[in-house]
Amino acid sequence: MASQGSVLDRYFHITARGSNFSREIRGGFATFFAMSYIVVLNPLILSGADSSGGVLGLERVAAATALVAGILTILMGAWAKHPFALATGLGVNAFVAVTVATHPGLTWPDMMGLVMISGITMFILVLTGFRTAVFKAVPDGLKTAIVVGIGLFIALIGLVNAGFVRRIPDASGTTVPVGLGFDGKLLGWPTLVFVVGLVLTIALVVRKVKGAILIGIIAATILANILELTLHIGPSFDGKVSNPAGWSLVAPELSKWSLPDLSLIGKFNLFGSFAHLGALAAVLLAFVILLSIFFDAMGTMVGLAGEAGTLQKDGTIPNVDRVLLVDAAGAIIGGGASVSSNQIYVESGAGIGEGARTGLASVVTGLLFLVAMFVTPLIKLVPFEAVAPALVVVGFLMVSQVGKIDWADWGIALPAFLTFTLMPFTYSIANGLGAGFIAYVLIRSFQGRAREIHPLMWAVAAAFLLFFGIGPIEQIFGIS
Repeated sequence: MASQGSVLDRYFHITARGSNFSREIRGGFATFFAMSYIVVLNPLILSGADSSGGVLGLERVAAATALVAGILTILMGAWAKHPFALATGLGVNAFVAVTVATHPGLTWPDMMGLVMISGITMFILVLTGFRTAVFKAVPDGLKTAIVVGIGLFIALIGLVNAGFVRRIPDASGTTVPVGLGFDGKLLGWPTLVFVVGLVLTIALVVRKVKGAILIGIIAATILANILELTLHIGPSFDGKVSNPAGWSLVAPELSKWSLPDLSLIGKFNLFGSFAHLGALAAVLLAFVILLSIFFDAMGTMVGLAGEAGTLQKDGTIPNVDRVLLVDAAGAIIGGGASVSSNQIYVESGAGIGEGARTGLASVVTGLLFLVAMFVTPLIKLVPFEAVAPALVVVGFLMVSQVGKIDWADWGIALPAFLTFTLMPFTYSIANGLGAGFIAYVLIRSFQGRAREIHPLMWAVAAAFLLFFGIGPIEQIFGIS
């Protein structure tokens, strides 16, 4: 292991950022464990058939998902030098899957071409400085709200995907969208794994034990595998039967080994959607994807940088252009590999909570993703219930920054409130940002302080109004 003052230390600024090599390595492992579920989950989301009956294939999507995540995360770490890991974005991939399923004539290669067009557009916006300028135009109070909102968001992700908090079906007629456990009761051994993992992680964190988050994940994983081997709990849904007491995303198991199939790479049709849907419909779909990846990444990197302590005094992030270029490349490469747009993951907070502060942690995470192409059976050993405690604890650490918001200034306080509440409530970082930006412009105008609003904030607020109004716009033009 390299020593303090070595070339590796100077390159990644490890000592300068108050970290060390063991923290970076632990952080890299913690982030990988927190994100590894995407290698299993993404193939399930993109498993449907397109209008021609074509399917991507579970094994092929899994291999390409791990490969692209590994390459981009290593690039983020080695070039942009931040502990931010990338993988296929949940939300964008769901939008892609739903769009393919509901638009007759649209194929998977056509849709992946749209993702690439959005990424290319994003790349141009970064190169011209527009995306960086928008980032700098955001008031500090809203940047703090983004950190808080992401903290609440990842805590909710942990609670929901661990089964501690569950969605209530609309058919029940309730006015409450989520509830405790199943029918108001905690249910199943997987929930016990989450609770034990959470209590252990909290105990280790408050005792300031090194590697607390990673130790919690490993201990909960061991417990989960023991329970599955002895009790045969199974998944919450196996494709046919629902099991409320089962594992939420991945039932721990050791699957058969196989070589990765990377034949999806290059299977895209850049302008196919224009021929099948028409120019207007294709442009609107690309616009929705563009706005989502544009602001999700901006919000996520602010939140993670704030937690890592790398935000500078003027609210900027070191090498922010490189961060944004890698993120834009994530849409291009993800579309080109048929796994949908890749973006910075909020689960990177697990590694940051473990002490990661530099790009070395991302290099470790990226290498683990590359290894995952060949050892996907090991990934399935870690159920989400084992990593959810880390997300809850990291969420707490991020929300603790809420005191930095100037609550006496309603022009900042109300937009900040909308930002950090709508992120978890709508399960979208972009939605929270949009509501906060629009509210900021409106309230500052109501206060007679419109001159304080950066011109780019007006432009962004207008873009979000269009984003939120995409449904009525599609109805007006007869697009469904």
